[in-house]
Amino acid sequence: MEQYAKTDYVGIDYGMRTSNINIENDIRYGVIPHHDVGSAWYDEAESHYGDPTCPHCGQMLEEMDEDVHAEFKVEPDAQFSEFACENCELIIDEERVYPDEPLSWFVKNDEYEAEQTGEVDIFIFKSPYFTYAQLCSPCAPGACYLPSPLFIPDINNKCYCLGPEWFEDEQPPYPVYSIKTNQPI
Repeated sequence: MEQYAKTDYVGIDYGMRTSNINIENDIRYGVIPHHDVGSAWYDEAESHYGDPTCPHCGQMLEEMDEDVHAEFKVEPDAQFSEFACENCELIIDEERVYPDEPLSWFVKNDEYEAEQTGEVDIFIFKSPYFTYAQLCSPCAPGACYLPSPLFIPDINNKCYCLGPEWFEDEQPPYPVYSIKTNQPI
């Protein structure tokens, strides 16, 4: 276990027992920088662009219905669209309803739920694995920072983590335990 940069400092628990934690099983969300994870994250993650919104007023768009939206104007230079803005009474060009860059990247399957927002951190919301790590408050109150695993496990710091298959040479920067067995894998 010498490969892990462990700590004996559990971090500050601000008492927010509903923030960044699965309240059904008291397992905290894990947070890890995307560059600490292997190329599997880039291979598996899908982009999320959010809901289609009107570029003029910001309102969420409706799917276009020719009967309902027959009187709406078509946005100038619109090539093709499945969206209509009720507020502006416009048919909006499909290329303009989503941002140019994704809002986040995510993985959601039978085993994992994780999302990378911004440019740095991946939040793990569901996993078949857990570890014990330092709380990462105040930046993500209630979550645990996976690159700072605990030297002595603390049940209050039990958090979801990614399994070995997500890392180069299957070597995560923390010890990994099975949720099913509660044992190290």
